[in-house]
Amino acid sequence: MLLADLIFDTAERTPDAEAVRHQDNAQTYAALANQVRAVAAGYQRLRLERHDRVAVYLEKRVETVVALFAAAAAGGVYVPVNPQLKPEQVGHILRDCSVRILVTSPERLAALGAELAACPDLRSVVVVGDATPDTSFDTTRWNALLESGGSSPTRRCIDADMAAILYTSGSTGKPKGVVLSHRNVVAGAQSVAQYLENRASDRLLAVLPFSFDYGFSQMTTAFYRGACVVLINYLLPRDVVTAVAQQRITGLAAVPPLWIQLAQLDWPGSVHDHLRYLTNSGGAMPRTAIEGLRRKLPRARLFLMYGLTEAFRSTYLPPSELDRRPDSMGKAVPNADILVVRPDGSPCAPGEPGELVHRGALVGLGYWNDPEKTAERYRPAPQQLAGIARPEIAVWSGDTVRMDDEGFLYFIGRKDDMIKTSGYRVSPTEIEEVIYATGLVAEAAAFGVAHPTLGQAIVVAAAPIQGGALDQAALTAACKKHLPAFMVPLLIQSRTALPRNPNGKIDRKRLAQECDGCFEQN
Repeated sequence: MLLADLIFDTAERTPDAEAVRHQDNAQTYAALANQVRAVAAGYQRLRLERHDRVAVYLEKRVETVVALFAAAAAGGVYVPVNPQLKPEQVGHILRDCSVRILVTSPERLAALGAELAACPDLRSVVVVGDATPDTSFDTTRWNALLESGGSSPTRRCIDADMAAILYTSGSTGKPKGVVLSHRNVVAGAQSVAQYLENRASDRLLAVLPFSFDYGFSQMTTAFYRGACVVLINYLLPRDVVTAVAQQRITGLAAVPPLWIQLAQLDWPGSVHDHLRYLTNSGGAMPRTAIEGLRRKLPRARLFLMYGLTEAFRSTYLPPSELDRRPDSMGKAVPNADILVVRPDGSPCAPGEPGELVHRGALVGLGYWNDPEKTAERYRPAPQQLAGIARPEIAVWSGDTVRMDDEGFLYFIGRKDDMIKTSGYRVSPTEIEEVIYATGLVAEAAAFGVAHPTLGQAIVVAAAPIQGGALDQAALTAACKKHLPAFMVPLLIQSRTALPRNPNGKIDRKRLAQECDGCFEQN
């Protein structure tokens, strides 16, 4: 099965079922399949060759869905660009993977300005919208591409071919592109749909950006089961609650900062009749948020998940285990093998910290045009198959975890986020749990900042509960009570809100940069 087959196959089975909705624009599977075929043929008329890249720089709308899946159907590679990115960041992506076709709106095209002039590989720009683009670049109208018809694309692909490049921020330097195959994306949809028990009657709300593998998964999972995905470009968390109620959403996915806000809102009683599950990934969910969501939404099953773009989804905690082990990442998702190993690749004993290694069909192809980073993260699996000369490649996550006697995993820290202070390696998550448990903050993030004697000092940035002031003394007292001395923050900053990266996660790197030099000696 190839990526576009998720739509095409369902259109054969249930052509009249609703596939995607954005505001008042709803498309059946038959209509969506026809649009994907038409645009794929249009891409080929624009000289899109096999494995050429198509970047889609749009907010969530039906045309965005069509543009992405059509790229894969035409034998190309889709590159979803987060609509929150600035022109300089978009230009980096277009140049880095030599994009051939850019699909965007007139307003976004005008904002790109000189960036396009610095993209020599860009051949065509497809404009979605009625406004006249304010640009000298030669453009093609979306409607012209869609309405020109033509036969279905004939270019043959196999499931090992490239399907997508997703750009993810790293600890240093510019974003890097993770290359995924058709097999990776489809296997991910099948795996998630299995443990979430998705069904054709589901209505999934797409809150997260499609440039985020977790966000794109809302579409692929829905299409695999023949369900409906509802698109939303929200401004406030309250907009999400409203959409869940109005659209009778059955499944909702979000990242911890958004869940923290949603847990503090009042939910209409009507959602209990249809909202059956919630999922979290992109970071640990604070216990206070878990407890708040379970009080507000007692009938919705909560799945705590862990994943990384390089291998999509790795683990999940069944809701039945939430009371017993709320701090656990769970066990491997279907069709994945998760290992915990020492630096030499040998397996860790139960309770022993080690690096999480993911093997299986979800392991991506590597980083685009970056063999050095690929060799660092994509390496031979620790446990090779006997008698097979060709090594199996696994993703070495860089994350430190431990496994208990029953095989459940617990996150300790990420190499990029770990704080090294006074000779100790400290997980920011452990500090944040203490901060959240006080009930005094709406959100918080711990990070390390260079210090002349400690190596790194621990700093916490926190936003108070709405309408209140941050009680830094009380937070410090709680840390001193529950943490060893070397883990107590040296500084607690009060902020109205914490900065986010394009995927909605708290931007620790930016917080650390803004605090750089705080502890320099005079």
